[in-house]
Amino acid sequence: MLFDHCAQCQRCCHVDAGFPALEVTLTKQEKKGLGSVCIEGNCEHLGTAGCTLGDAKPLSCKLYPLAYNPKAKSYFFDTDCPLMPAYQAQLADPGSEASRHLNQMEQAIQVLSETDPAFLRANYKVDAYYFDLAPLSRTTQVKKAPA
Repeated sequence: MLFDHCAQCQRCCHVDAGFPALEVTLTKQEKKGLGSVCIEGNCEHLGTAGCTLGDAKPLSCKLYPLAYNPKAKSYFFDTDCPLMPAYQAQLADPGSEASRHLNQMEQAIQVLSETDPAFLRANYKVDAYYFDLAPLSRTTQVKKAPA
């Protein structure tokens, strides 16, 4: 499985010494349940098998290794994520894990565009500051089938 590597890599849940703490962007709803999530060193919710939050994992974390720019309505990816070559290759297959991930994120972002656009703006600002972003290739992205 594509994301199985994440539990071993854990790069996205870690801030190197000397870098400022990463305040994970939370939706209005997530703030009610989690309060805040700040990563100084390793994320406090990082276990040996990955995130311990399960379904309560923040959307900004679920979105990773992608970033969404709400102004441009486009996706980017963290070039430091070792998954990205396989992720982009999988986008050609509508049944792949990467395609399912992207579709889930697109659905969540569509809802948040209406209910919590401030989250989307704040999350992209954090992503652009912390990660080395490159555009996600739209030529390999799976287009949703008409409803």
